[in-house]
Amino acid sequence: MDEAEFCRLWHLFQEVIDGNKEYLNSLDAAIGDADHGTNMARGMEKAVAACDQPEGGLRVTAKAIAMAMLSTVGGASGALWGSGLLKFAAAIPEAVACSDREFAGAVDAFVSSIRDRGKANLGDKTMVDVFLPARDRLIAGVEAGEALPAIAEVLAEATAAWALETKDLIALKGRAAYLGERSRGHVDPGAFSSSLWFLSLSRALAERSG
Repeated sequence: MDEAEFCRLWHLFQEVIDGNKEYLNSLDAAIGDADHGTNMARGMEKAVAACDQPEGGLRVTAKAIAMAMLSTVGGASGALWGSGLLKFAAAIPEAVACSDREFAGAVDAFVSSIRDRGKANLGDKTMVDVFLPARDRLIAGVEAGEALPAIAEVLAEATAAWALETKDLIALKGRAAYLGERSRGHVDPGAFSSSLWFLSLSRALAERSG
């Protein structure tokens, strides 16, 4: 992945977040503050602006996106995405391009960060329910020699399904955890927005192969 593709990913993520903003707010209204879509859209506007600065390499760009999300996305989402992306930035090369293995390693650092900071596990009804299995599939695919665009295409479909499966879970972390059993029956908004990141990744890489 090169810097242009990386920035294209975030432009596409902004578009799909904007397109789903009200839906994300409606998901959050059921188990949270009803503002997840609004918060993410505000953060993505700043993230894209960070991408549009003069080229500085993958690490510089990823760190700029991280700081944009830390400073503009409210609640737990801003802290998790922002701090996770700082770990991603630290793991990605300073160069203008990286190998598939290096990209997978940076995603691994991101996922480890959100797990550690949020103290969430698989099944807790959080964004970890999307990012953890996606991380594992990404690493396994890269290790097996699969092309990154093909892996991303699989993950776009898989993460959409995993996000919807959070509807059957009881929230054990975050504001939704206070609802207990009443959190069951609602899709986790953070998991859903996380699945949109993988959709955006797939679309950005498809442009490369297309």
